[in-house]
Amino acid sequence: MPHPALTDAQPSFDVVIVGAGPTGLTLANQLGLFGVRTLLVEAEEKLIDYPRGVGMDDESLRAFQQIGLVEEIRRHTTPHQIMRFVNGRGTLLAELDPRTDEFGWPRRNGFVQPLVDAELFAGTRRFETVEVRFGHRMERFTEVRDGVDIDLIGPDGVPLTVRAGYLVGADGGRSLTRKALGLPFEGTTEPTRWLVVDLRNDPLGSPNAYMGCDPARPYVSIGLPHGIRRFEFLLFPHEDQAFADDDANLHAVLAPLIPAPSTADVIRRRVYTHNSRVAGTFRKGRVMVAGDAAHLMPVWQGQGFNSGIRDAVNLGWKLACVVRGAASERLLDSYDSERRRHAAAMVDLSDKAGKVISPTNRLVAGVRDAVFRGLNVVPAAKDYVAQMRFKPMPSYERGAVVHPGRPLKGAPCVGRLFIQPRVATRDGAEALLDDVTGPWFTVLAWNNDPLAVLDDEAAGIWRRLGARFVEARPMCQLHWTGGEHSGATVVGDLDGRLKSWFDQRPESVVFLRPDRFVAGAALAQNASSLTRRLTDALHLIPGGPDVTRPVLPVALPVDGVRATTG
Repeated sequence: MPHPALTDAQPSFDVVIVGAGPTGLTLANQLGLFGVRTLLVEAEEKLIDYPRGVGMDDESLRAFQQIGLVEEIRRHTTPHQIMRFVNGRGTLLAELDPRTDEFGWPRRNGFVQPLVDAELFAGTRRFETVEVRFGHRMERFTEVRDGVDIDLIGPDGVPLTVRAGYLVGADGGRSLTRKALGLPFEGTTEPTRWLVVDLRNDPLGSPNAYMGCDPARPYVSIGLPHGIRRFEFLLFPHEDQAFADDDANLHAVLAPLIPAPSTADVIRRRVYTHNSRVAGTFRKGRVMVAGDAAHLMPVWQGQGFNSGIRDAVNLGWKLACVVRGAASERLLDSYDSERRRHAAAMVDLSDKAGKVISPTNRLVAGVRDAVFRGLNVVPAAKDYVAQMRFKPMPSYERGAVVHPGRPLKGAPCVGRLFIQPRVATRDGAEALLDDVTGPWFTVLAWNNDPLAVLDDEAAGIWRRLGARFVEARPMCQLHWTGGEHSGATVVGDLDGRLKSWFDQRPESVVFLRPDRFVAGAALAQNASSLTRRLTDALHLIPGGPDVTRPVLPVALPVDGVRATTG
């Protein structure tokens, strides 16, 4: 159903999102994909273009794959970007160079955020149910019995009230949404400030990232796509905003790192302080917060951007289930229980990384260097750092998941992100798994037709939800057609990764949520009983309406822009 016009007496939407940053834009694309009537409002007249995130991980790329924009976004990335920590003498202390692609994409990628945001904004144009309005500032909101009334001020100063079933505040660290809800935002703000500078025509040209652990002045140097170089420099207490704005001072801090600082082509510069904060809850009634409105963290592991994308991916499908009548509103409780703990873990990781780069006391820096020299002579420790095994991966102990009643032998999988290997299809194509399963629920079985192991009631539950049924087989069995039930998609395990994954645990049937987390896993004979338990965990409404499986638009339109400041 197309969105209502804002000229209506009181326009009504399923969801209103405040804030056109990466979190809000990703959520708008997700909701558009799922057919949810969505209004995205942004107080600024256009997308923000000042220095922000530069690190994108594999989870975010997988999210962009789901909404059909990964190829557009990859044009603005540097895959497999290595991060090297060096001391004041240039000696290598540690190297982060993870080579895993278990989720289908490189784990570390440099990127240019303004260009990625622009691709996300363009992506919203594909959906008739999504409207984007720049120059519209939210003044206040009021929760009513069946929705939220949101008071806006347009670019011409004219007030406007819209009604939404749900409101999502993705309106940044100074979030009006969070403040209006009265949510605590506990944590710390570092007293130190950093000067962030982006240069065009990269004066160095090297492709990777360097964390300069130099007590004389800690710095960051990152090669970005399209000939852009990001520098970040610690400012000392006596160096104020006027110091940062002075070109001579900028040239002086650049001088140790580039040959001719006076000729550097500055795109933009900005002074930042680092915050480490997490909201007391991510949901209150019909209102939710996401992205920087829900959590702020230092930049050192590049996880502020990625944590916001995780919020959008976790929340989007849940809002769609509730709006489309498939699940009760209680499903939205799992957004807070699943995302807040992991966001706090990423804040903690970012704080720890900052303690590695920022010491200006030479004695402390010397001790740090000695610790890393010790770690580097132990191959297991060195590899642990290089492969980023210290990074907390999302793992949901409670929420929209069903864990085994008793611990099973093997690697746990419920509440964790499922792998994404390449698979083969019967028409001769090769693709990443998500491109075959689609962006909605999936019942995936190894070497069994999932429709053969589910009883009629259980199969009916998943059919009404619009789930796809997939059987994974060894490649040599791909084209065998004996004993099949109609409706299941058969894929071949191209490189053996699916067989290896199932070999590490007893379960052979997995139930995948739209965000590709494992909602539950079972032995084949237990798949039907688990389905009934998942009905409760997902708060599905018995006898609810059939849900149409979402399908990605074929391509971006070349015209018909619906975003406006009017």
